[in-house]
This record gives sequence, structure tokens and C-alpha cells, in this order.
Amino acid sequence: MARQPARATVEDLLALPEERRLEIVRGTIVEKAAPSAEHGDAQAALTADLRGAFHGRGGDGRPGGWWILVEVDIEFETHEVYRPDVSGWRRDRVPERPSGRPVSTRPDWVCEVVSPSTAHVDLGPKQRTLHRCGVPHYWIVDPTTEVLTVYRWEQPGYVLALTAHRGERVRAEPFDAIELDVGVLFGDERQPAL
Repeated sequence: MARQPARATVEDLLALPEERRLEIVRGTIVEKAAPSAEHGDAQAALTADLRGAFHGRGGDGRPGGWWILVEVDIEFETHEVYRPDVSGWRRDRVPERPSGRPVSTRPDWVCEVVSPSTAHVDLGPKQRTLHRCGVPHYWIVDPTTEVLTVYRWEQPGYVLALTAHRGERVRAEPFDAIELDVGVLFGDERQPAL
């Protein structure tokens, strides 16, 4: 009878070169897809909007109240270590900036910018793990379909809270204190506020 290979843990991940873009999904070390220009632009635009408004204590007309971090390794479970595109922790729950590799404190929000090769993982095993771990908000930004999808945690599973397309301006939880121009995530020029 063939012996099952051992399921990977964070120790296995840390033994590999740091510059590699790796995650552990269902106990298997997998390489994250190399980001396309569209992926990188969406990630940068979203990060700029959210960090600008929410990262920090607030004040100066900004809501604040969050730690917003880009591509940090987070250990959700023993055999589930992800590097989300963007993650956020509420400062009222996590007063000190999350630190270390991997971060072991559960985020309050995770966003993945999906590519055709990773969508099935982001909307399958990763989404189920985030729900099991109680991550309150999960966003999917899809540069191919130009759609922002916002999920909210509820006991039976994530529920769809919002779907927004290029050309729409929306207030998306948990960051509904500001309006997001969805098109900016997909390459549109930022328009001045009216």
C-alpha cells in the first residue's frame, strides 16, 4: 500500500527560498500565479484607495481604523497558509500591526485578485478555509470579467453582499465609509469627486 505524502506545514514553506511566491493549499505547496499587468494594476489601485482612507488611526477626514497589508503570508490553519493579494485587520481588535512570517492573527478582510488559473482555488478551497476561520469579509477582484464581488460571513457560508462592474461607484463593506470607483480597479482613470 502506497504511503500518503506528508501534508505541508509552515515549517516546510519557511524552508524554501523567500523570494518564491508560494502558498500551502490543502496541505500542498503551490506556486502563486505570476501577476499580469491587469492583476498588478487592480491590486495597486485597490491598495491605494484603501490604505489612503483606512490604514492608520484616522483623522484628517479619513476613517482609519485598519491595518492594510499587501501579500503577507498568513497561517489560517496548520495546512493552509495563504498570501492574499491584500488583507486587513481592524485596529480595535488587533491594536499592534500584524507581524512575522507567517502572520498568525486572523484578518478581518481578505481580497484576492483572481486570474483564470487561480479562480477555482480562490473561490473553492481558500474561500471555504476563510469561512471556517471566521474571516468576516472576502472580496474577489476579477480583471477578466471586470467585476468586484464582495462576500460577508454568515454561519452557513459566505453570502453575496455586492457585485459591482466597471463604470459603477459603490460603497463596499466593510469599507463603506468611502465610495469606490470600480473602473479604477480595471484601468480607468481616476475621476475627481463631484
